[in-house]
Amino acid sequence: MPIRPEHRFFYPIDWPQLSIAIRFGRAKGRCEACKRPHGRMVYHLGDGRWWDGEAGVWRDGRGRITRLTLGVDDLLTRVRTTRVVLAAAHRDHDTSNNANANLAAFCQRCHMIHDRPEHRRRRWFTLFRRKALGDLFRGPYT
Repeated sequence: MPIRPEHRFFYPIDWPQLSIAIRFGRAKGRCEACKRPHGRMVYHLGDGRWWDGEAGVWRDGRGRITRLTLGVDDLLTRVRTTRVVLAAAHRDHDTSNNANANLAAFCQRCHMIHDRPEHRRRRWFTLFRRKALGDLFRGPYT
């Protein structure tokens, strides 16, 4: 995932090389959470289940082989495609902690799931800050 210009100074100068080493060296071009392959179009059902064409099986959101129940899962109306892009993620959300154990190769879906609590916290903080500034300059909200 691209780094915003205002956050670029939080990352080390060799971040591109470190990211490549994690995504393609250690993870071998697959998401470490769900095993989706980088750069490929995959068929998925929107709930985490996806078709692994190499193995010829359906996998769940954690990369485990799963079965679809015929009649219950209407595949033709739910199957979508997406291109998988791997990104290196910090497990503890601390960009200064670049230890090998703290970095993970996640696809865009798993990265967003992993970052959901942090995004929620930042959204709350931004809203709280805006309200505080409004109270400071315009009086309390009603």
